[in-house]
Amino acid sequence: MAEPSAATQSPSVSSSSSGAEPSAPGCGGSSGACPALGAKSCGSSCADSFVSSSSSQPVSLFSTSQVHDLIFWRDVKKTGFVFGTTLMVLLSLAAFSVISVVSYLILALLSVTISFRVYKSVIQAVQKSEEGHPFKTYLDVDITLSSEAFHNYMNAAMVHVNKALKLLIRLFLVEDLVDSLKLAVFMWLMTYVGAVFNGITLLILAELLIFSVPIVYEKYKTQIDHYVGIARDQTKSIVEKIQAKLPGIAKKKAE
Repeated sequence: MAEPSAATQSPSVSSSSSGAEPSAPGCGGSSGACPALGAKSCGSSCADSFVSSSSSQPVSLFSTSQVHDLIFWRDVKKTGFVFGTTLMVLLSLAAFSVISVVSYLILALLSVTISFRVYKSVIQAVQKSEEGHPFKTYLDVDITLSSEAFHNYMNAAMVHVNKALKLLIRLFLVEDLVDSLKLAVFMWLMTYVGAVFNGITLLILAELLIFSVPIVYEKYKTQIDHYVGIARDQTKSIVEKIQAKLPGIAKKKAE
């Protein structure tokens, strides 16, 4: 009598257990999800499927957190290396031509790599070792860019290009008179800046500001926010007075 009752109860138990733990497609918790494979193989199969599904998304070279840590000097050695290298390149461009700077940089890099290659070859010949090429690890790195990733990058760039074109059309065709006047004043000020500084000098100043202003602002945030708020209020009041005196803007506000 016990066997029939157990037989009648087994379908309900099986259905409830399968309903409590639904298996994901391709990899689940049930034993039938990965036939003829162990738990470790199933996990690796799931990881491979996850990587293949996420590989279509473009991977940025530098994330926002990495750039933030760089300009805020979280890692002094890394930031110092990037800041010193870029500053040296910009100073070299200010003193020499672009062709000369690029040529010297390539020659310096080739001198280091060739010297290291010859040194390792001599060491291997003396010690009679078979370590192989010293840059074998880097030569085996796959740096090819797939067509799908290239199209993803191009689509992301086209979004910014389209926004810039719309902004330029709006400013030059005077959709908003105040915005166009702001651009005109800014360009007028840039003529004086261009008479004193050239492009390389502006890049050097921009780099100095990028690597100094954020860390200073982080240290004196309260005081800077106070004075910036005062300047913003005064600028806003001046802009409102100018807009009130312009007939087209006043009429637009009245409507």
